[in-house]
Order: sequence, then structure tokens, then C-alpha cells
Amino acid sequence: MASPTVVHIPDQAGAHNHSHGMTRARLRTAFLLTAIILLVELVGGLLAHSLALLADTGHVLTDILALGLAWFAAVRAERPADARNTYGQHRFGILAALANAVTLILIVIWIAWEAVQRLRQPEAVTPWIMFAAAAVGVAINLYIVLGLRAEGSENLNVRGATLHALGDIGASVGVIVGALVIALTGWQYADPIISLVIAALVAKSAWNLLSETLDILMEATPRDLDVAQLVRDVVKAPGVCGVHDLHVWSIAGGMRMLSAHVQIADDCSLSDCDALVDEIHRLLCEKYRISHTTVQVERAGCARRDLYCCLPDTDHHHEHPYQAVSAGMAAQVDSRGDAQR
Repeated sequence: MASPTVVHIPDQAGAHNHSHGMTRARLRTAFLLTAIILLVELVGGLLAHSLALLADTGHVLTDILALGLAWFAAVRAERPADARNTYGQHRFGILAALANAVTLILIVIWIAWEAVQRLRQPEAVTPWIMFAAAAVGVAINLYIVLGLRAEGSENLNVRGATLHALGDIGASVGVIVGALVIALTGWQYADPIISLVIAALVAKSAWNLLSETLDILMEATPRDLDVAQLVRDVVKAPGVCGVHDLHVWSIAGGMRMLSAHVQIADDCSLSDCDALVDEIHRLLCEKYRISHTTVQVERAGCARRDLYCCLPDTDHHHEHPYQAVSAGMAAQVDSRGDAQR
């Protein structure tokens, strides 16, 4: 007989409204300041005829996207889900990320094409405008990094936005170096070469963003989560004989969900089951950062499923289903672990 148990722990940020409000304010400020960088570098790139500076605006776009999504997540975390949108509206941010990833890839293609043309026929640029615009970007991004550094140690979204800002500092420094080379030597090839390097950085960020958003929309298991090890850890809990019908997915970046059937021993009482579910939840929350778990406790085996299941094909009709599931599941997990290694 199955006994479904649902455990839900709200976002920890919701329990600290003052701290969360400060995070939201810092992200908003960083977003607006990064928009200023984008405007300065775009105008500077057009005035200086610098492809490297225009390429850096593409890199700044990735920063704006990271900050915008982090800001959106901070705002949405304060608004509860409703009957129509039981998960809230976090997927809007993922759809925006998908659109921006495609846009960035198109920008990279244009930058690469233009750089090749300029390598064939260099175009004169104004190095002092390049230097000034990139220096503004470095200064503002340093201010953003210092403002977000304290939050980044605890908030994954803010940490990601901080890393983006640090990456843009590096790209802007590259533009400054190119401007100095052109000013001192007159070697105009420095501009398209640096633009290609920055385009490669943008392409990598855009591809990673596209892959991550597609994984989330496909409800794939987060890439940094080892399902085999997760199953091993759950089975170690006292009274657990097996795990199956396990599914792990993300609603948005950092919002992980899990549902699973957990088979228990016959002598496990109802109170023991409650304590067991609490222990499983703490494990998943602390080690795997899964804050929302749905655990169904049962003593008998389940029917076959077409979806992914942590059960071998031969163990459904065993005389002792939960013991067989435990042994078979462990064998399956070990074999998958060996394959990964």
C-alpha cells in the first residue's frame, strides 16, 4: 500500500525579506549600470569604427541577460504561485534566455563575418575613443563586482552574474590593449583580431546559455547532478530498500524539483516514515540543492512505467520485491557509475 508524502520547503530567501530586498536592489542597480556600459560602448564603437568595441557590446549583452534573469528570479521569489501558475512564472525568464541566446549567436556570426572583411581590408579606427569607452566599462563593472561580491557567496544567481561582470572586465581590457597597440604602432589589424577573440567568448557564453535553457525546457536532469550517487545516498537512509520512478528537473536556473517512489521495509511504522521522509528531504536539500521534493513511500513494487525508472527489468516479479529492488537498483547504479568513470 502506497502512502504519498509531499514535502516542500520554500525558497530560503523568502524567509529573509530584508536580505532578499537588498539582493534585488543590487541586481537592479547592476542591470541599469550594465545597460549604460552597453550604450557607451555601442556609441563609442560606431564613432571609432571599432569592431572590437562593437564585439564587446555583444559580450555586455550576455551580462545584461545574466543580471536581468537574476533580477527577475529575485523579484519572482517574492511573489507566490497561484492556482493557474502553480510553479509561478519563472519559465518566462527561461524563454527570454532562449531568445537572447539565439540573438547572441546571430551577433557572433555578424562579428566574425565583419572581422574577416576587415582583415582583408583594414579600416582606420580612432584608438582614444576605444580606450575611453572600454575604460568606462572596466570602471563600472568593477563597481558592480564589488557590490555583488557579498551576495554572490550565498546566492547562485548573483554569483553567476558576478562571473559575467568579471568576464566583461577581461574583454574590455582586451579592447584597451588593442587601442594602445593601434595608438602606438598604427597596426589596424589589432581591432579585427581582438574582435574575433571577444566573439569567441560571446559564442561560448551563448552556446552554454542555449544548452542550459534547452535542458530546462526539456526537463532534463541538471548536468552537475549525479543521479546514480543520489540514489546511493537515499538508499543509505535507515529503512529504505529501494528507489524507483525517480525524476529530477529544473523549473528555472537553481530551482530544482524531484519526485520519487521510495520502498521501505515492512516493519517501518508511520512515524518512522515521516522521520525518514524528513531525512531524505534534508539530504536532497543540503547536498543536491533540491528544495522541492515529492516522495511517495510504499512497501510493494509498482507496475512498469514507460518513463525512466531506477529498476532493472528482471526484478518486478521477484518473491521479495523490495529486497530485489534494492539489490537490482544498486547493481544498476554501480554499472552506470562504472560506465561514467
